Amino acid sequence: MSQVLKTARRWLPGTIISLGVIAAILYFVEFKSMWEAIVQADYLLLLAALVVGFSWIMMRGVVWRTLLRNRASYKDTFLTLCEGYLMNNFLPFRLGEFGRAFLLSRKTEMAFMEIIPTVVIERAFDLFFTAVILLSAVPFVVDSGDSSRIALVIGAVVLVGLAALFFLARNRERAVGIFSKLIERWPGLQQIGDRFLDSFFGGLAVLTDAGLFFRFILLMTANWAIAILQFYLIIAAFFPQARLTWAMFGLGAAAFGGAVPSLPGAVGTFEGAFGGALTLLAGGGEAAASTALTTALVAHLYNYLTSGIPGFYAMMTEGETLAGLYRQITSFRARQEHTADKNGGTRDS
Repeated sequence: MSQVLKTARRWLPGTIISLGVIAAILYFVEFKSMWEAIVQADYLLLLAALVVGFSWIMMRGVVWRTLLRNRASYKDTFLTLCEGYLMNNFLPFRLGEFGRAFLLSRKTEMAFMEIIPTVVIERAFDLFFTAVILLSAVPFVVDSGDSSRIALVIGAVVLVGLAALFFLARNRERAVGIFSKLIERWPGLQQIGDRFLDSFFGGLAVLTDAGLFFRFILLMTANWAIAILQFYLIIAAFFPQARLTWAMFGLGAAAFGGAVPSLPGAVGTFEGAFGGALTLLAGGGEAAASTALTTALVAHLYNYLTSGIPGFYAMMTEGETLAGLYRQITSFRARQEHTADKNGGTRDS
């Protein structure tokens, strides 16, 4: 019973938030206006946006492979990335981030703890770029100091976190020494920690390699530029008067909305954040809100398609299923936690 309550505390808040946002959306939009928006949309722009969306996910594979220092093939990196995004879209607790590190460790000679830091770095820079994009767009689209301050705070937190990772990467021996002193009374845990730290610091090597880090930044910038282009094409298909700053503001809002606790795949929160941003940009009103929701639904659908198609292909070729991966990943996490608890409990032996 306690385990059920513990699990419920993790998924219940996100479920309540998603259902609340969905209820609010259904209350304010008009389905007739949504249908009119679909009929009047520019389908050439929507087709172009879908093509750009596939180029985004392919570029993201290059970005992650760069963080991995090209130690995995592009095929394995790309397909595993898509499997991770697919898991995030359908499984709870954002297991895709943990899952893609787990899956890639099975396909390559890289250790799980060596891959995880690359996922953390990638996500940290995603937050940083989101904050920068939102900050750049806010002065052009809305007079709101609060939005700017929120983006500044998030960007600052991300930079502090990256600075901490950089410090660890450049002071490996000191960090290992501090770790050893903290857990010297738990020999079993220290043995496991020493083994994992070697892999973990290996994953942080990108932060100390100036050439590799510069390449990563360039690729990440290009990747986010592609995302802005895709969002602009989708928005312009429904709002001909849209400007590029609309895409930047909408993308930033959608990214922050996706970070809010929700159902898997940011169901409801993505539509609420992105649709709300577009409604504000379009001047408000029922018709604008309905068209904005239609735009958000299409953008969310494209997210599912661009990662879902190669993700399902990868799972089929590997003989996996979502349910099977869920069991494997949760079992792997449980074994790690059990091993840590077991060795941590040897203090008095």
